[in-house]
Amino acid sequence: MAFSPAFAPRTSRVSKLSAFKSDIFTTTEVKLAETTETIVKGGRDLFPLLPKAFEGIKKIGVIGWGSQAPAQAQNIKDSLNDAGAGISVSIGLREGSSSFAEAREQGFNEEDGSLGEMYKVIAESDLVILLISDAAQSKLYQKVFDTMKPGATLGLSHGFLLGYLDSIGEAFPEDMDVILVAPKGMGPSVRRLYEQGKEVNGAGINSSFAVHQNKSGKALELALGWGVAVGAPFLFETTLRDEYRSDIYGERGILLGAVHAIVEGLYRRYQKQGMTPEDAFLNSAESITGQITKKISTRGIKAVYDDMNADDKKIFETAYSASYSPSKEILQECYDEVRCGNEIRSVIMQGDRVNSGKGFIGKIDGTDTWQVGERVRANRDDDKIPLNPFTAGVYVATMMAQIDVLLEGGHSYSEVINESVIEAVDSLAPYMHYRGVAFMVDNCSFTAKWGSRKWAPRFDYILDQLAYTAVDNGVPVDAQKISDFTEHRVHGAVQECCKLRPSVDISVSAPTSTKEIVIK
Repeated sequence: MAFSPAFAPRTSRVSKLSAFKSDIFTTTEVKLAETTETIVKGGRDLFPLLPKAFEGIKKIGVIGWGSQAPAQAQNIKDSLNDAGAGISVSIGLREGSSSFAEAREQGFNEEDGSLGEMYKVIAESDLVILLISDAAQSKLYQKVFDTMKPGATLGLSHGFLLGYLDSIGEAFPEDMDVILVAPKGMGPSVRRLYEQGKEVNGAGINSSFAVHQNKSGKALELALGWGVAVGAPFLFETTLRDEYRSDIYGERGILLGAVHAIVEGLYRRYQKQGMTPEDAFLNSAESITGQITKKISTRGIKAVYDDMNADDKKIFETAYSASYSPSKEILQECYDEVRCGNEIRSVIMQGDRVNSGKGFIGKIDGTDTWQVGERVRANRDDDKIPLNPFTAGVYVATMMAQIDVLLEGGHSYSEVINESVIEAVDSLAPYMHYRGVAFMVDNCSFTAKWGSRKWAPRFDYILDQLAYTAVDNGVPVDAQKISDFTEHRVHGAVQECCKLRPSVDISVSAPTSTKEIVIK
C-alpha cells in the first residue's frame, strides 16, 4: 500500500473556516476564547424546515449496520416522518449479512423497500450515507462511486475515506456533492439521547458538519438538515481532513484509550499503596465516571480543581504536573501518526487481518480491574463515590494535553472541545460507568475499538514509568504547568459549550430501540 509523501507533518496553523450562512436555518455566533464561531442550534422545533433542507431528495440510503447506522437511520426516519417530508429511508447491507435480521427488528424490511442489498440501495438513493467500516470503505469506495446515480450526494460521518484517498493520490469524483455530519458520540448514545429528549424539544449528540464538494449549490442546507434530523443540539463546521484527524486521534486519547489506561494504572497503584481492590476501583474508575466527568459536563474542566480544598489541590497539582508532559508526548505522536497516514494504514491492515482470520478484536474487560468493577457497580452508592484528587490530576492533565495538541494543530475550539471533552463526558463515560470499559469501547466503530486497544498500553506504560515515578521520587511540582492550566483560554470556551449540552443526561439503563454490543 503506497502512501503519498504529501502526508508529511505540517506546522501549527490557525483554523480559517469562515462564517457560514444558511437560507433555511438560523445561525448563531458563539464566542469561544479568542475566536468567534458560527453554529446552528438544533431541536425538534426545526423539523418543519427539513422538507426544504432535503429538497430534491426522495430516498436516503443508509449503508451499513455498525455503531452509527442503526441510530442515524432511525433518527432520520423518525424526524422526516414527524416533518411529513415524504422521504423514504432504506438500509443497504452486504448480501448475506447477519445484520439483516437486526435491521428487520428495527422496522426496516424488504417488502416495502426499506431494506436491501447495499449496491441496489446505493443505485436508487439520492443521498447515500456511507456508514460501513472505515476499512471496508477503503476497499469498496470505487464501486460505491460507480454505482451512485448522477446527481446523488455522498454523505459521510467520518473523514477517514478522504484521508485514504489523499494517501493514494486519488479524490472523490468531481461531479457529486460530498458532505459530512459526524455525531460526537457512539451510535447507541446518538439514538438514546434522541429518544430520551423527545419531550424536551430534542436531545442528541453534538455534531460537526462539512461541505467538501458542492456541485449542486445545495450541499450546505442538506448537511445542516441531516444534522438536525439526527438530533444534534448544535452543529459546528469543520473540514473532512480536520474531522478525521481530530476524531481518530481523540478516540485513541482521553475518549477511549487513555482513560482505559489511566484506570488500569491507578487501580494497580492504589492497591500497592494499601487500598482494597474495591476501594482502588472506587478511587480510579468510579471517581472518573461518577464524579469528575459529571462535574466537567455541567461546569467545565476547571471546576474540578476549583471545588477542591487546599490539601486536595496540592495532590491534584502533584499528579497534574507529573502527568501532563508524558501524556502529551504520546498524544503528539498519535496525532502525527494520524496526520501522516500511518494510523489510517494501521486500521486498514487490522481490518485485513480480521477478515483473513489472522487477527481479531478480543475482550478487554477480563482483568481483575473490571471483575472487581462488576462487584462495585452491583453495590454502588452514588453518594459515596469519591472524587480522588490524584485521579483527577492525571485525568485532567491528559485531557488538557489532548486539547493543546489539537489547538497547536490549528483545530477550531468547537472541534477541540467536542473531541476532547464533551464526547468523553456526555457520550462515552456514562457507558463505562454503567457496565465497564468494554461496554464503552466496543459500542464504538471498528476504527475506534481497534485504536483504543492499540494505544491504551502506551499511555499505561508512560504514565507508570514517567509520571508516577516522578511523584514517588518527590519531583517538585512545576508551577508553570499549574499556572498554564488554571489560566488556560479553553476554560471559558468549555463553559460556553456546556450551555449547549444535550437537554437531558443520558440514561444508559433506560429502554431503547438501539442494540448495544457486548463482546463475549
